[in-house]
Amino acid sequence: MTERTAVVRPLGRPGDLGWVVMAHGEFYDREFGWDTDFEALVCRIAADYADGKEPGPQAAWIAEVDGQRAGCVFCVRADDRTAKLRLLLVDPAARGLGVGARLIEECLTFAREAGYEAITLWTNDVLGSARRLYERHGFRLTAEDRHHSFGHDLVGQTWRRALRQSVTAAAAPPR
Repeated sequence: MTERTAVVRPLGRPGDLGWVVMAHGEFYDREFGWDTDFEALVCRIAADYADGKEPGPQAAWIAEVDGQRAGCVFCVRADDRTAKLRLLLVDPAARGLGVGARLIEECLTFAREAGYEAITLWTNDVLGSARRLYERHGFRLTAEDRHHSFGHDLVGQTWRRALRQSVTAAAAPPR
């Protein structure tokens, strides 16, 4: 059996943004029956990233397995102190290769080096594999809200993770 090679590279090659939109649309339709409202949301997020609509540091990555796109993640500004992880996706054929973990680690490293103090993300409770990855990387669930989106009744979730100790926490004496 041939060992599969996974690499993570910065987003920026022709076709990358289109692939992000297409892959999300096809995967979420196939796996969850989500309609094109979701694909339109992904398109807006990708376009805003490409247009640099948010001030502040941002980056995105594509994972490739054996030279084929197999995953992605975006890190954008939520506010001056908080980054936002967006559009994490790993092709089901690439699961088990550590691609999701590598994409999240790229995002966390970038956010920390860019000076963000925390990172947040929004997902839905039906995305069990992604939620388990977020938990393993130190994210904690901070809020839930029921909504009807993408043709379904869903429970949206906000997750958050500190990227460094606050000054007051670091200055506090040990107990």
